[in-house]
Amino acid sequence: MKQRRKGQENSDTEEMISRIYPYITRVFDIYEIQKSGEILYFFGTPKTDAENVMGELWAPLEQRGLGGTLKYELGEHVLIVTPVKKAKEKHWVNLALFIATVFTTMICGAWLFGVDLWSEPLQIFQGLPFTLAILAVLGSHEMAHYAMARHHGMKTSLPYFIPFPTFIGTMGAVIRYRGPIPDRKALFDVGIAGPLVGLLVSIVVTIIGLNLDVPAVKPLPDSLMFELGLPPLFVMLQKLVGVTGSNLHPVAFAGWVGMFVTLLNLLPAGQLDGGHVLRAMLGKKADWVSSMMPRILLMIGIYVVYGLKGDGFIWIFWALFLWAFAAAGHPSPLHDKMKLDRKRILIGILTFILGLLCFTLIPFKPIT
Repeated sequence: MKQRRKGQENSDTEEMISRIYPYITRVFDIYEIQKSGEILYFFGTPKTDAENVMGELWAPLEQRGLGGTLKYELGEHVLIVTPVKKAKEKHWVNLALFIATVFTTMICGAWLFGVDLWSEPLQIFQGLPFTLAILAVLGSHEMAHYAMARHHGMKTSLPYFIPFPTFIGTMGAVIRYRGPIPDRKALFDVGIAGPLVGLLVSIVVTIIGLNLDVPAVKPLPDSLMFELGLPPLFVMLQKLVGVTGSNLHPVAFAGWVGMFVTLLNLLPAGQLDGGHVLRAMLGKKADWVSSMMPRILLMIGIYVVYGLKGDGFIWIFWALFLWAFAAAGHPSPLHDKMKLDRKRILIGILTFILGLLCFTLIPFKPIT
């Protein structure tokens, strides 16, 4: 029985090698193959730049449930191929966080409509329009990342919404990427999909909100009120609809939040969406821009505080955050030498322009 099982294992190994051998020999001259358990070791010499070997092999190995690493040890190159065990997704976590976020955003939405939930807890459902609007804005952003990542064969989780007692009831949503980035095209497409789709939904939500009557809200006792700074894109939509002022319907406010989130995500630093896009466009040259971004934000914050006598804490906070966030650098795609086509470069430039249209020096300030 043991002999038969060993023979079956050898047969499976030979079949696996025969399936991936043609792909490996395109970029790697093999002179020896060793096996240890489920791990295969291919000793040889790269036919191309060692940096791009895994770029060529990632897709065929991924399709067969395998992962690979190219190492240089004791004077020779070795390609290590191992089975990739799929992590079991705990979708109940995504669902639980989503339900909690619906609840927390509905509380904030009810507050925006002037509901005193301490005395009228059942009026929480008045916050539902805001909940639907804010989740559409934030959810579309992350689902665009998710769909594009899956399109490029990348492993990623479903969005995790983050319930949090902020003035919008959430800290947004995130998705987890597993495994390498295939090439600069995938990096660009995944990075830019979220901001573009999220901004488009924000524009739609804003237009809907601007066409709704602003509720007459009596400030609740001990509540903190804010005056919003409207970015150029929001003002353009106001002129299109024919309304003015910063007194907004909660649905329109959700659109404003979407624009602000788009701006922050498009900052070209670290592993923010803007950092992904710029890294794909410029390659390693983007590291310089990424390192400069915290300095620029710090100068903006100081100018707002001392020049405009306003609240520039948000920019100072993001400057400090990015100093730590961008310091780790950006992981290189497997196919890092593959340059983007002109169409993607143009889309990237236009997207950063749209991000600038979402910028305002003082996004919000408390009303005293």
